[in-house]
This record gives sequence, C-alpha cells and structure tokens, in this order.
Amino acid sequence: MGDPDGGGNGPWNGHVLIVTLNVTLETIERRFPSRIEAVNEAAAAVAEFMNRLGIGEDIAFGVDMAVREAVTNAVIHGNKFDSAKQVELKLRNTPDVFEISVHDQGSGFNPNEVPDPTKDENILKTSGRGIFFMRNFMDAVDWSMNPKGGTSVRMIKKI
Repeated sequence: MGDPDGGGNGPWNGHVLIVTLNVTLETIERRFPSRIEAVNEAAAAVAEFMNRLGIGEDIAFGVDMAVREAVTNAVIHGNKFDSAKQVELKLRNTPDVFEISVHDQGSGFNPNEVPDPTKDENILKTSGRGIFFMRNFMDAVDWSMNPKGGTSVRMIKKI
C-alpha cells in the first residue's frame, strides 16, 4: 500500500494497513412459548441455520446439546413453565463465529452458584449438568441479567 501521499517519506512508508470488519452475515430471531416442546423447536431452528452455514456434524452435535440445555433451563428454571412468558432465541453469524443467545423472562440466577457436577457429591445427581455441557461444547458462554427481568445466555462457537 505504501505512503498515501505518494512521496515515499511519510509515516506510511513500508507499512501495510489491514482492516477487518466484524460483519454480521445473517441474524434470525425466534420466540417460543414456555413449554418443553420449545426445546425441540429451537434445536430445529438452530440445525436449519447451521445447515445453511455448512457447519459440519462434529460441531453441530455440540451446538445442538448446548442449545437444548440453554432452552430447557429457560423454560424450566427461568420461566417456570409460565405460559405468559416466552423464550427468545437469537442466531447470528459472522465469517468466523456462530453466536446463539437464549433469553428467558424469569427472575434470574447466578451461574456461579450452580454446583460443579464433576465433584464427588454431585456425580449421582440427576440435574445440574446443563451449564457444564454448554461451557464444554461451546468456545465461550456468558450470562447477563436484564434489568427489566430475565436472564440471557450467549454462546459462541468458532467456525
């Protein structure tokens, strides 16, 4: 690229400027009633989105598990099966990343207070593995509380 003023002696002499943009290629938003069927409906929407992106089965399996756990948690623990509340699913991709957000309308929770399912005293418990699965299947997972109510979990998978 060189010196933009063409003189060859400026601060750009011998430097190359590379600009990358975090361009969202596609975004989809869906809402589901707080019923257990929402888990399969959300998983189907994510599977269709991943198919369009050409995401392979090895990645798709883990993403499917993480989505099912996140939506199950939203329906059961967040919204407590309240039919007046919905689960919101947002899918977004950039050239490098597939992002999934699941939002409930519940009272919220602190994910750090969920017991570690790998500890001896929790191994035989029948619940408590959802967050563990999400963290292990995805490249990044974080939670946020909405001041107006509800919890959002954002999960990122590099593609």
